[in-house]
Amino acid sequence: MNEPTSLGSTSWEYAIERAARSGAENMATDTWLLQHTEPGVGRLRLYRWNPPCLSLGRNEPALRRYGREAVRTRGLPVVRRPTGGRAVWHESELTYAIAASADLFGTLADTYICIHQVLARALRDCGAAVELAVHRPVQPLGSGPCFAAPVGGEIIGADGKVVGSAQVREGSTFLQHGSVLLGNRQEVVSELIGDNAIRAVAANELVDRQIAFEELAEAIVANARDTWGGSWTERAFRTPKDLVEHFQDDDWTWRR
Repeated sequence: MNEPTSLGSTSWEYAIERAARSGAENMATDTWLLQHTEPGVGRLRLYRWNPPCLSLGRNEPALRRYGREAVRTRGLPVVRRPTGGRAVWHESELTYAIAASADLFGTLADTYICIHQVLARALRDCGAAVELAVHRPVQPLGSGPCFAAPVGGEIIGADGKVVGSAQVREGSTFLQHGSVLLGNRQEVVSELIGDNAIRAVAANELVDRQIAFEELAEAIVANARDTWGGSWTERAFRTPKDLVEHFQDDDWTWRR
């Protein structure tokens, strides 16, 4: 793995959002991070979802895989992410988003692992026995939900996936975001596709207690600051109305 070269001089802005927000609001804010992060600045956002929501990968063939009417009949809120990957049910979790210069950590794969190493340390600080998965072949988009199986560098515990992440790069910036499961409700996705392939494990199952959102969020910020260095400032990030409306567009969500 390539060594980071400019971490020590990066100015980090971060937010621990106590109030949960809708899927469209969350994806709009993450998209704003991708579009407005300047060179030399890294941004870390930690948040939750209300109401619980199904998110689809940017290019996932959701019409064929999950079915628009099946999702609507169950009354499930749904949003499509700006990143790739496969479906995730967002409930009882901490979601993280990081945006920064695309070369900050190295390649896409290096970035993925650098971020997951920090998340794994934070989970261990909360008592959860987790590790990074060894390399496995990347699953095609039509092969099932995000938590069906881990690939190289993902965070696992008790032979199940604890964190599911996705990344996109646009121009000189990357956005990586993902779900850190505190509770486990990924069976919602399994029921939609009639497949019990989910191998998700909640962090709370690994410690036999309830890890609070705030506890894990603060552990993530502390480990990121210690590992990546630079200066750190807490702030609130924008949620542009036009982007919220974009992610609320049902026809765009179900365009494929």
